[in-house]
Amino acid sequence: MKAIVYKQYGPPEVAKLMEVDKPALKDNEVLVKVYASTVNRTDSGFRSAEYFISRFWSGLLRPKLQILGCEFSGIIEETGKEVRSFKIGDKVFGYNDKTFGGHAEYLSMGENESITTIPANLSLEESAALTEGAHYALNNIKVSKIKSGQHVLVYGATGAIGSAAVQLLKYFGATITAVCNTKNIELVKSLGADTVIDYQTEDFTKTDIKFNFVFDAVGKSSFKQCKPLIAEKGIYISTELGKNGVNIPLALITPLLGGKKVLFPIPTISKEDLIFIKELVEKGKFKPVIDRHYTLNQIVEAYTYVETGQKTGNVILRIAD
Repeated sequence: MKAIVYKQYGPPEVAKLMEVDKPALKDNEVLVKVYASTVNRTDSGFRSAEYFISRFWSGLLRPKLQILGCEFSGIIEETGKEVRSFKIGDKVFGYNDKTFGGHAEYLSMGENESITTIPANLSLEESAALTEGAHYALNNIKVSKIKSGQHVLVYGATGAIGSAAVQLLKYFGATITAVCNTKNIELVKSLGADTVIDYQTEDFTKTDIKFNFVFDAVGKSSFKQCKPLIAEKGIYISTELGKNGVNIPLALITPLLGGKKVLFPIPTISKEDLIFIKELVEKGKFKPVIDRHYTLNQIVEAYTYVETGQKTGNVILRIAD
């Protein structure tokens, strides 16, 4: 089968289109013919190993798992003899940041892992973009314990995580102020933002609103910068470690002080999370934002674009027609 393989850490050019063996199928697994995946910050982070800490999962000197692609959609082509919840021909989507494999024509996955059938009102290609941004956003929203009617600031509201966060927060009843660039103001309003701040013409820190939760979905702010905006006992979460990794010690210290605090949750995902996202899609409460599409032989261009930090929503990688 064709797959994007990276045998060393580094820039986008280390990702190569190669022929490899199909994955072996265990008794409790399904074999998925992959139709689409995405190229995202998770894939980029593991490929570049810019944060050295990622190597403790992926391999200290070189990648142990050489096919990336954490989210995918496709059609089940084969099932292990113990599989009961899926059948051949089922259209599915899923997420896997443990063994990856979405940037290939086939992948295998346990039936009880983070995989389920696609929403009835979404295409296979759209379904490939349902999980990476949404599960990061959902994890952070859950940890914030935000309540209906409370005020939330979403900085970076147009990326995969930010665009998902706005929609999920709207579903949970929050009052949302979103920060984005000029060209995406109308998009962010359509996702559910109550107020939009254009960072290209306004300083978001000058707002008079006090927020119960400040969520930096792109990791470009800091707790110090945002602290005046946070209500007493409010929460700041960033998707990045912060300058010199400051968000980790802040997450250890600030909760002990009883006031405004930084949290840095480790994201997890379950089949139940996927089913929840699927149900929101079917209710018309959530839809992934899609920027552009690439094919397997355009993987370097796809990574290069994602790493500009300018994508709007998700970048689709087409695997099959």
